[in-house]
Amino acid sequence: MMDVEQLEAEAKATAAKHVINMLQRPGQLEKVEQYKRRVSRKKASVEAMLKSAMQSQLDGVRVGLNQLQTALQDIKEIKENLKSIEESFSAVPELSAKLQDVRDENMRHSQYVTAMENLKHIFTVPESVEKTKQWINEGKLLHTHQSLTDLENSRDDLLYELHKLPNQAPADKIMLKAYFEDVEVLSQLLEKQLRLVLSRTLNTVRKEPTVIVTALRIIEREEKADMFAMQRQRQSGFLPPGRPKKWRQMAMEVLEKAVQQRIEGTQVDERGDNKMWLVRYLELTRQLILEDLRVVKTLCVPCFPPHYDIVNKFVHMYHTSLSQHLQEMIQNGLEGNEYVSMLSWIMNTYAGSELMQHPELNIDTSTIGPLLNNSLIDKLQQQYLKNMETNYGEWMRKALEAEKVDWGNGTPPEGDDQGFFHTSAPVIIFQMIDQNLQIQIHAHPDLTFKALVLSMEQVTLYGRQYRDAIVEFKTRHFEDRSKVPYFTHYMITIVNNCLQFVELAQLMKTHYWRPGLHDNEAGTKFEALLNTFQQLRDEAAQFLLEEAFLDLEPQFQDLITTKWVSSSIPIDTICVTLEDYFQDYTHLRVRNFDYVISEAQNWVAKRYISAMLQRKISFKTYEERRDAAVKIMAEADQIKQFFVRLAPKSSKV
Repeated sequence: MMDVEQLEAEAKATAAKHVINMLQRPGQLEKVEQYKRRVSRKKASVEAMLKSAMQSQLDGVRVGLNQLQTALQDIKEIKENLKSIEESFSAVPELSAKLQDVRDENMRHSQYVTAMENLKHIFTVPESVEKTKQWINEGKLLHTHQSLTDLENSRDDLLYELHKLPNQAPADKIMLKAYFEDVEVLSQLLEKQLRLVLSRTLNTVRKEPTVIVTALRIIEREEKADMFAMQRQRQSGFLPPGRPKKWRQMAMEVLEKAVQQRIEGTQVDERGDNKMWLVRYLELTRQLILEDLRVVKTLCVPCFPPHYDIVNKFVHMYHTSLSQHLQEMIQNGLEGNEYVSMLSWIMNTYAGSELMQHPELNIDTSTIGPLLNNSLIDKLQQQYLKNMETNYGEWMRKALEAEKVDWGNGTPPEGDDQGFFHTSAPVIIFQMIDQNLQIQIHAHPDLTFKALVLSMEQVTLYGRQYRDAIVEFKTRHFEDRSKVPYFTHYMITIVNNCLQFVELAQLMKTHYWRPGLHDNEAGTKFEALLNTFQQLRDEAAQFLLEEAFLDLEPQFQDLITTKWVSSSIPIDTICVTLEDYFQDYTHLRVRNFDYVISEAQNWVAKRYISAMLQRKISFKTYEERRDAAVKIMAEADQIKQFFVRLAPKSSKV
């Protein structure tokens, strides 16, 4: 009541404020009647809405009460029915015992019906088996399968009826299986025939594609029968004999085995029969796979159901079989350039436009992965490089041995058409390197790079071995200069060879060096190669001059002595001897000759200055010192003119 009174008071206060707001000016009094009518209409509208709302609420309450009344009545009826059902349950065991005879009769009736339905097949099993065998021999696969299906259905229906019996008699099941024993044999014969047909798929599909289609229809029907048998097993626990047959899986296995046989059968040669056996095998394999996949893509696709995805299936089969066979070949061992042939075929031919990316195939190789995994590829590369290193070592050892034999055989070296002495060792070594790199350049850039680095390392190693042999040669000669009559000639040959090694190395870099491909380590190794032979050239040139200056040692000892004051023999002898040696030095290549001239001038200058500083003579008067100075200047000019005459362009002014 207090809330209502408070609400009423608030409403009156609100109304008073509203009236005050409307009647603030005198002119608004004229509209009082209009305001009253408006408020009256609004009041009537609100009252109508309230009445409608109240009526709706009352109707809802009335409906709810009626539904509650109906529900109460339904509950009473359900309660009575449940009570009646509960009373009926007590009579079920007695009723079940009374109906046992009916149930047994129904079971017998079901068995009799099944027997009647299959009676024709039961009595004609031997005849049907023989007829089916005849159809198998005649290649009538659809007739064979229809007959086999009828026999299997009869057997399975009878076995299923036995399975449903509560007390199964094992003897009945054994007898029934024995009676239909030949049906299993027929199934095996048909499977064998299907295997034979499928194993010849790529040949048969060219001539008689209907044979392949028939075989696949039979397989698909058997797949559906397998699905039905498995579903019935989940429901009843009964599984017919020989189910599931899984003939679709069998078909894939047969196709895969046929692919394996085709891949393996392509190898017609062994290493002992033909040195190019691997190249021939790989090429025959390429042609075989290309032709077979063409057949699959054009002829097999219309014959096989779409869900077989037969093109991708065959691609995976060939890919897997080829990978396995190549791995077996690698395990059995490869030799020499067989490594490069294998790597080049795998990396370029197989994945390139000659096979998988051929316009008629255009297969996405990313879905099948690499033919050989990266670790095996790396192993092949490492083994090939190891063999190459061994071959390099053997070839270079033989080349060095041949050089050493030439040094001591007592015959002078031969010159080229320009008269320069040289041997064939540098050319042979770099020709060998070029042949190896030419082979690898078609395999893979990474392998070519590794082979190039290995080649540089081996040539550098040869340079060190070459130096050891040269030092030994020089030491043996200086111990007894009569043993090697052509020491000077062969030392000239060595100097020329060293320069040729440098030039051939730079030429190799021009042919095989790719900017941005080679790292700093490769550049360092290339510089090491150049430095090795450049330094060896300089050292061999020093050995060459060492022989000449060994002969001139007495003359240099006579310089700036009492004997020298009155004689020009020492310096004349030095010039004549050097001129004699330089007659041989003309067989040096131009760059080497220039270097030897420059070094000879340095040696003469050093020895002359050394003789001056040894103070072997003492000048007592000014005239003696003046005469000695004049003589020294004259001899210096004589030496200068001598070198200018020998090498106008190379001598130092």
